[in-house]
Amino acid sequence: MSAEIAYLQDSLQQQDELLELFEAQRRAYAANPMPPAAQRQQWLNALQGLLNTERQALIDAISQDFSNRSADETLLAELMPSLHGIHYARKHLKSWMKPSRRAVGLAFQPASAKVVYQPLGVVGVIVPWNYPLYLCMGPLVGALAAGNRVMLKLSESTPATGQLLKQLLARVFPEDLVCVVLGEAEVGMAFSKLRFDHLLFTGATSIGKHVMRAAAENLTPVTLELGGKSPAIVSSTVPLKDAAERIAFGKTLNAGQTCVAPDYVLVPEERVGDFVEAYRQVVRNFFPTLADNPDYTAIINQRQLARLNGYLSDATSKGAQLVPLFEQNQERRLGHSLLLNVTDEMTVMQDEIFGPILPIVPYKTLDQAFAYITQRPRPLALYYFGYDKAEQQRVLNETHSGGACLNDTLLHVAQDDLPFGGIGPSGMGHYHGHEGFLTFSKAKGVFIKQRFNAARLIYPPYGKSIQKLIQKLFIR
Repeated sequence: MSAEIAYLQDSLQQQDELLELFEAQRRAYAANPMPPAAQRQQWLNALQGLLNTERQALIDAISQDFSNRSADETLLAELMPSLHGIHYARKHLKSWMKPSRRAVGLAFQPASAKVVYQPLGVVGVIVPWNYPLYLCMGPLVGALAAGNRVMLKLSESTPATGQLLKQLLARVFPEDLVCVVLGEAEVGMAFSKLRFDHLLFTGATSIGKHVMRAAAENLTPVTLELGGKSPAIVSSTVPLKDAAERIAFGKTLNAGQTCVAPDYVLVPEERVGDFVEAYRQVVRNFFPTLADNPDYTAIINQRQLARLNGYLSDATSKGAQLVPLFEQNQERRLGHSLLLNVTDEMTVMQDEIFGPILPIVPYKTLDQAFAYITQRPRPLALYYFGYDKAEQQRVLNETHSGGACLNDTLLHVAQDDLPFGGIGPSGMGHYHGHEGFLTFSKAKGVFIKQRFNAARLIYPPYGKSIQKLIQKLFIR
């Protein structure tokens, strides 16, 4: 009982500290509700300098959390897009902040109108474990560019990265501007219940529902970056090496632990065997060996490894054919596998996989492939491989997804001038680049008059001749 009491006391203390941090940020925002561009640029410069100075420490911490995360993958998928995002925001910040002029109808002249982009206040960001740096920095950059205070809840599954980011960000930002919150799931739930002015969550759809429910109590607007089963379509004419190579890159990066990784591949039934062979060759070229290969990222923890092995066991017990691409696994380095003859009854075809398992679904016609996708929840990403431009346009017109790539995977997320966000079960709202600035700003409409007031002509009492003339001229 004493251990339970100690745990409860510790949890209550953490929640008290959380509330103190939140109130400190609210007070700081009230004291500086519209930071000038120069101050925001200073914040972004400090963040850029920190990432450049501490890149090796960040690589090491992330690898420690994964037991092995490829250093090159961290550079490519976390540090590079984070730094590019900061550079892009710095370059465009002044133009984003500039009020935009809007038209005023003739009936309301003389007057003017504009939209002012005002910081929301205190923004909460819940960061997942799969890309703990990039999925922290992306929202942070957008929120700071928009002039907000930011609280970051790091995942309990990446303790080394969380501790390091807490120390590093405290070096360049006061806690009432940017702070990192650490703790288990209970802290995360308490975090989502704070009266934020905006809350951004990245993670599983099932957890996103709880976050949205908690935010609803305070009418806190949310951006949900979820996941789902992102399909790839291989056309009947695309060279299979092209498709296999690009799909394999998207699926093997971070060992498939990516929200926009291809979750399954639709392949013309007559090309399935050839695609399997092309894919096998590509993956084995990427990773000639699994054992002690520093390029092959491990599964984040034993719980996730057990989940993935459970998918394989369930699928094979229900008739799926397992095609392992490596002879054996090494600790948490789960060898990449293909699955054939999959059905909807298999768990692997119901849940987002989030690991190095790739089911292959045969199709007869492109219409059949489209039907397979549209009958399922809308995915975060969709990938099409084929060089026929008419087919490419059909894919964009006849399917729904948060984002899409034609003849590539993942890289739409790294484009600073493209919004990133889901649709339906894969999320709501957008961020990155200008859309990130807009998400974390209040676009406030402002109507302006000076001394002369022509609107007096429509004031009561009604029925005057001038009012009848105005009605005749403008209500038609």
